[in-house]
Amino acid sequence: MYEINIELPEHVDNIIKILEDNGYEAYAVGGCIRDVILGRTPNDWDITTSALPKDVKRLFKRTVDTGIEHGTVTVLINDKSYEVTTYRTDGEYKDSRHPENVEFVKELKEDLLRRDFTINAMAFNYEKGLQDPFGGYEDLKKKVIRCVGNPMERLSEDALRILRAVRFSAQLSFEIDEETENAIRILAPNLSKISAERICTELIKLIVSDHPEYLKKAYELGITKVILPELDIAFKTPQNNKYHIYSVGDHIIKTVQSIKADKVLRLTMLLHDIGKPESRKTDSDGVDHFKGHAEISVEMADAILKRLKMDNDTIRKVKILIKYHDLRFPAEIKNVRRAMNKIGTEMFPDFIKVQTADTLGKGDYGKEKMLEHLERIKELYGDVLKENQCVTLKQLAITGKDVMSLGLKPGPAVGELLNEALNLVIDDPEKNEKQYLLNYILRIIHKKV
Repeated sequence: MYEINIELPEHVDNIIKILEDNGYEAYAVGGCIRDVILGRTPNDWDITTSALPKDVKRLFKRTVDTGIEHGTVTVLINDKSYEVTTYRTDGEYKDSRHPENVEFVKELKEDLLRRDFTINAMAFNYEKGLQDPFGGYEDLKKKVIRCVGNPMERLSEDALRILRAVRFSAQLSFEIDEETENAIRILAPNLSKISAERICTELIKLIVSDHPEYLKKAYELGITKVILPELDIAFKTPQNNKYHIYSVGDHIIKTVQSIKADKVLRLTMLLHDIGKPESRKTDSDGVDHFKGHAEISVEMADAILKRLKMDNDTIRKVKILIKYHDLRFPAEIKNVRRAMNKIGTEMFPDFIKVQTADTLGKGDYGKEKMLEHLERIKELYGDVLKENQCVTLKQLAITGKDVMSLGLKPGPAVGELLNEALNLVIDDPEKNEKQYLLNYILRIIHKKV
């Protein structure tokens, strides 16, 4: 037992005391204990107990049977919920996902033995202190991710643990134990048995962590070969030109590191050049060109994100940013207005962030000049907003109703005329005046008659 200062939330301590007062053992367990020791604030507090689910339901007024077949009852206190799970061991995992059955046990150590990594296999209550039969506390101090017991057994039970090892490593900046790594290399193909939704959840946690570059470790261990084979191809694709010093894959990793830890932004960088291997052409001088790679990357990103069951809004935003990630234009306010119209006013700041990260992931050639250019684009974007210059149909001084007042019937022609007026105003914001635009449209109509 260690002398460690762990403070349990009041409701967690009360649940443990109620169970103990009725003759049962109970501890806060798992990730919450790990996080407290690391000085982090846990997202959830889980409790493990020798009490059977029916006993937990009897002792607490408000409960929900969230996973009662696996021993889990959720106890509700005010607006908070706490999962209380009976000590258990898992039966055989025939599908690398779910145990065939669970068996309730009386010993805490047996329950902790079924957990994935030592740092997640610690339990605590005030009476008995920290329970750590597998050395999780020492592994926290050593900054090591290590399986509980035999790595081949633990990772065979639930193949998602293979990806979780790298995810925890990235989140905590820990190394993976050598035996655990060896087991990952052998068992990585089992990830094909895991649902896309579960893979996606872990992948997002990895890439928005403080160390998204650990994704390369996933490549080296054979994980991405199963869950993101397109990235493996990118790592094997060189970029022999004056702008790049990295392979496509290493450039991707550098750009993911260089952007804010946001799901949309990091997915964009992860996939922005994923079409480069397919578009790569080498000229007679040995220089590589990637014409049309943005369009190919958009199509591939769409397929990859749908395969991972990503939500539609995220897919839409990522595709827009990838489509325009290579858009270049002189740093003039008129060009900025046009780009804002094309990309979307709300997404334009993200477009600048994407181009900045893309630049930071290249070699030194032209880098400083490009970063200065992007700073100027950012300033001009601020000027457009500050002066409320028109870049969308919503900001136009006329509406479709105004156009129809000139004698036109509803139809596509009305939209076409509004867009002509918008193009005029984007070039010259001072012309965003109702009567001027109506006269302009009248002239267009008369020319067509």
